[in-house]
Amino acid sequence: MAAAAFVASRLPRMAANARPLFLTACILVAIGISLHSSTLYGSILIANGFNLSVGNTISMIGLELALISLIAALDPALRGISAGLLVLGALAACMTGFDDQPTTTTALVWQVRAHVLVALMSYGLLTVGAIVAVYAMVQERRLQAGKFSTMSNLFAPLETTEKLLFGIAAAGFTGLALTILLGLTFVENLFAQHLAHKTVFSLLALFVFGILLAGRFFAGWRGKRAVKLYLGGFLLLCVAYFGVRVILEQLFHRSWS
Repeated sequence: MAAAAFVASRLPRMAANARPLFLTACILVAIGISLHSSTLYGSILIANGFNLSVGNTISMIGLELALISLIAALDPALRGISAGLLVLGALAACMTGFDDQPTTTTALVWQVRAHVLVALMSYGLLTVGAIVAVYAMVQERRLQAGKFSTMSNLFAPLETTEKLLFGIAAAGFTGLALTILLGLTFVENLFAQHLAHKTVFSLLALFVFGILLAGRFFAGWRGKRAVKLYLGGFLLLCVAYFGVRVILEQLFHRSWS
């Protein structure tokens, strides 16, 4: 929280000579990320596999929020949204260990461990992008309605926010593609009965994100079209990871992995 306040105070329109505050913020964020990573590592990695409880999953997303906010803060125009992401990351970190129930009970080969970790990081990254996408949508609507306030000065121009969104989308797309490729290395049939829905929705999400990035690169897509496509792809991913999990585990008492 303190780091978020320091980052916000370094906005060029608010404190032109606040470089020491920004450096202090970076140090605090780096310390926080190190402590968060260490705690989360011990909570997720257990002797026989992974503990991917709801709390740990949210905490992982919070860690990625903090990492992205630290990188984004290097651009003075993005320090307002970076402060907001840091606050969300700090709140998510508090969920570490919540509902602490191991989700695997047998030893996992390295391919499975890599697949699960890459999948979790990719989903977390795309979740961060969804938060940025919602903010971009709100920002665009306020601009179209001509609603301006002193709070508007805290945040980046819409074009800069969209650049951040597409950067996250590209990284998330790469991670999602790698997740599927890793799955092919140890799963004999990705379209088996208990994996079919997860695989189909993951591929659909990958396809939507691919269209979004291609449209951006070749046609300069931005604005509502880009945001809606991003959120559509993210919704498909949510169904793949959580919708299928709920159906299999709660209704059919089967593992989703």
